[in-house]
Parts: sequence; C-alpha cells; structure tokens
Amino acid sequence: MLSKNQIKRITSLQQKKYRNEYQLFIAEGIKVIQELFQSHYIVEHFYTTNPDLSISEAPIPEIIAESDLKKISCLKTPNDCLAVFRIPKPKPINLNGLVVCLDDVRDPGNLGTIIRLCDWFGVEQLVCSPETADVYNPKVIQSTMGSISRVNLVYTDLNKFLENSILPVFGAFMEGENVHESALPEKAILVLGNEANGISKSLESKISSKISIPRFGQLQKTESLNVATASAILLSEFRRNFSEK
Repeated sequence: MLSKNQIKRITSLQQKKYRNEYQLFIAEGIKVIQELFQSHYIVEHFYTTNPDLSISEAPIPEIIAESDLKKISCLKTPNDCLAVFRIPKPKPINLNGLVVCLDDVRDPGNLGTIIRLCDWFGVEQLVCSPETADVYNPKVIQSTMGSISRVNLVYTDLNKFLENSILPVFGAFMEGENVHESALPEKAILVLGNEANGISKSLESKISSKISIPRFGQLQKTESLNVATASAILLSEFRRNFSEK
C-alpha cells in the first residue's frame, strides 16, 4: 500500500516544475517501461498490480492495489504497471548525420510522435527550443512508446545553435521548393515549426533552403499538415534521397 506522501510525490510529477525539482519522471505500460529498463535510464520506483508480471532486466516490482495505481496513474484506463525514472543529464549534440530541430512545438502528442519518427528513420539527434513541450511530460513519454531511449533530445537556443552550425539548414514552409524535387543531403538540419505559426521569423533568416510538401487535392483548401505528419513525409524524403544514391 502506498502512503499519502508517496502518492502525492508521484502525482506531482505530472507537473513540469516538480519533475524539474525532483529530477524524476513517470512511465506507464509494459512496452514503454521495458524499453527504458533496457536503456541508460535509471529506475527509482517500479509498481505493478500484477504479481506475475515479468519484464526482462527489471528490478523486483512493488505490488500495489489497483486503487493505488489509479491514484498515481496519468491514464484514464491505467495499465498494470508504472515506474518512476531519474531524468538523466543532457548529452552533447552530435552533428554527424541528420538532425531535427523543433521550434516551439507545443503539443505533447506531436512531440512524442516525432521522437518515434526520429527513431524509425534513424535520426539520433533532436534539438528543441525551450518553448517546445517537455519531453518528460507523461503524455510525451507515453507517445514515444520507448523511442525516447534511442533519441538524444536537447533543449537549447535554436538561434545560436543554427548560427554555429556547419550543416546546411532546411526548413519546412508552406511556400518552398517541392521536397520531392529537392536535393537532400545525408548530413543536414531539418527545422519544423509551431503547430499554428510555423517557423519563427527569427529563425527564418538562419535557414538556407525552404522546402514544402506539395498539395495534390483539386480544391487546394487544406491550410496545413499536422507537424508530426509533415515530419514523417520529410524524413522519408531525406532517407529516400540518401538510399537512392
């Protein structure tokens, strides 16, 4: 049985300020937790309602009641396990390959999906503006389905980062060169902007090549694509260009 203080501490991790204060975050579900156990993340607590639960490389869990799991879970329908992990220290950014930059992407679901896409397309470096959603938000962790363990995500001032970069910088814009006709290098930076406003004006001057995803609908009335959807198409194009060389 969890104490009131334990429940209060764990539920507080749903808020960014307490995640920062305690340097801890929550993960739920066997898939996500197992991926984190098999990575560099260090577990602080591991709870389950299932006494027969078996996860490779996991410590022995503390068995708790379903009522307690519901109190500490972030989900409407909780899984049968929840773990609390330590937030690791940031790693340096490695510019040897394709790097994705997110400028003020606020939706946790979008961030989580983009992390999964980076993992799928072999992008190991994801650089985010400070205004981008917190990677340790429970919704982001859940959306990554464990891919967070294989993608290095760093928050930094994107203006300074792009100014100091030696790689060509591509940006996703509504009006730009057709990405299907663009020469896309293996080593580059791809910048994706805010869900409503796109890439900020301050960053626009740092972008060497503007690319866009063409619309094929007859009416041409769709204003824009979801940023995660656009990420999937653009990353696929970068990798297709490379694989065809």
